[in-house]
Amino acid sequence: MDARAAAARWAATWQRAWVAGEADAIVALYADDARFTSQPFRPVEVGRDGVRGYIEAAFRDESDVRAWFGVPIVDGARASVEWWAALREDGEEVTLAGTSTLAFDGDGLVVEQRDSWNLAPGRSDPPEGWGGR
Repeated sequence: MDARAAAARWAATWQRAWVAGEADAIVALYADDARFTSQPFRPVEVGRDGVRGYIEAAFRDESDVRAWFGVPIVDGARASVEWWAALREDGEEVTLAGTSTLAFDGDGLVVEQRDSWNLAPGRSDPPEGWGGR
């Protein structure tokens, strides 16, 4: 699978599964030895078990999720994808806006993911023209 198709699949799966709270669908996108970092100064989660642990912990605190993913920017086996989510976290309404930088193996599985994001109070939709759409 080429990186463009892998990145599109990653974005579509994350969007659907985040809203539905389906960790299994997301974990299936990652290689057995994937390295996942949810913020620059957080520990690296290793392998599918690490990804699952992070995703399940996040999903326990989140509800009423609405998520959007931008058009992936792809170069070689790497991609960058903007994302935006309005949700309830620990009972508070918040908006997250971030970017995931991804590297894929030849099978289209994520071998490395580094996220960077910001959190704002309240719920808001992405601005007009956001995400390259």
